[in-house]
Order: sequence, then C-alpha cells, then structure tokens
Amino acid sequence: MRILVIDVGGTHIKLLATGQRGPIKIPSGRQMTAAHMVHLVLKAVAGWKYDAVSIGYPGPVVHGRPVGEPRNLGGGWVGFDFRAAFRRPVKVINDAAMQALGSYKGGRMLFLGLGTGLGSAVIVDGAIEPMELAHLPYRKGRTYEDCVGAAGLKRSGKKKWRRRVLDVIALLRRALQADDVVIGGGNAKLLRELPAAVRLGTNVNAFVGGYRLWKGAPTP
Repeated sequence: MRILVIDVGGTHIKLLATGQRGPIKIPSGRQMTAAHMVHLVLKAVAGWKYDAVSIGYPGPVVHGRPVGEPRNLGGGWVGFDFRAAFRRPVKVINDAAMQALGSYKGGRMLFLGLGTGLGSAVIVDGAIEPMELAHLPYRKGRTYEDCVGAAGLKRSGKKKWRRRVLDVIALLRRALQADDVVIGGGNAKLLRELPAAVRLGTNVNAFVGGYRLWKGAPTP
C-alpha cells in the first residue's frame, strides 16, 4: 500500500510518499485554505503513485474530521471533503498525534511539538490521544503556547525560552505521569540539554506516523 503523507504546518506543508527519496516543502501561512492546500499538493505530487492519504492537521480532530479551524492558517478546513478532493481514501489526524505515533517506542509517552505553536499528544500502551494543552493557562495570563511557541521564542529570546521549555516539560510530564517524553517540531533543535527520559524527535517521524495509520503500509 502506497501512502502520501501530508504534514500541515503554520510555516510549511511537507509531503512524502512511499517510494520517494525525500520530502517536498510548500510554504504555508495565514492565507492557506484547505482547498488551496489540496490544489498545491496535487500540483506538487503530479506523477507520484499513491493509494491513500494521511493528513496531519494543526488543530483538533474528532473521528477523523477537523472540528476547529487552525489558528495559523486560512479557513475552510472544517467540513472539507478531503476524500473527494484527492480521490483516494484519506485519514486525518492531529499533526502532533501523527508525529507522536511515529516516535512511539512503548509505554506511556508524552509528545510535545515546538513549532509555530505547541502540539501535544499522549500515547499509553499503544492508544493515542491528541491533546490541546497549548491553550491552557501557564503564567501571567499567557498560555503554554504563548510562552514556548514561536511567538514566545521571539519575545523572550533563546536563553529564557529554553528555561520555559524545560519548566513546561517538567510540569506536563508530572501531570500526565509520562515515562517517556519526546520533543519534536522545528524549534526542538534549539534545545541544548534535556532531562533524563526526555529525547528529541525529528520531523521525519511525522511521515512514519502517517504510514503507521494504515495497516500494511511499509514504514520508510
């Protein structure tokens, strides 16, 4: 089974399919609607062969459907018929959950994605649960995402941002009783030292997660 994986982010949309050597990046942003994303993806992968599509979506997903518009993209995602647009079976999952699925090695794992915002997911004994921890209050009237997302990095500078990230890891790990913590997302590479039982993931794991959504699909 050949899978096209689409990792939708606030800065880029990344694409990879079974048999392709490396991912393609498409710039995204606040004008990126669902329909425009599909148009650009179909144009970028013209000639690729795939049987099904996995989409990592930067927002809440319930029963395989987006239930809230993304904060850092355009509109039109809720209610959009991705199956009809791609003319293939499609599975939609929260983007952090997709990367968490690709990072999972067993036990009780917390995934935090440091990118434009803050993605989060928990996997317990193989059962995955996307979380919306980003918008919970953290300190001084700001949310977790406000402080450790891209806006918090820009506002605070790297040194203070790193301290905040370590504090958030400790708080959420303790609250969720995680025995394994994976830090992913584009800004994870800015961290210098990590506590015990905390490891860096890679954005490649999002593609692994996209393959794992389909039983029988080969993992790259």
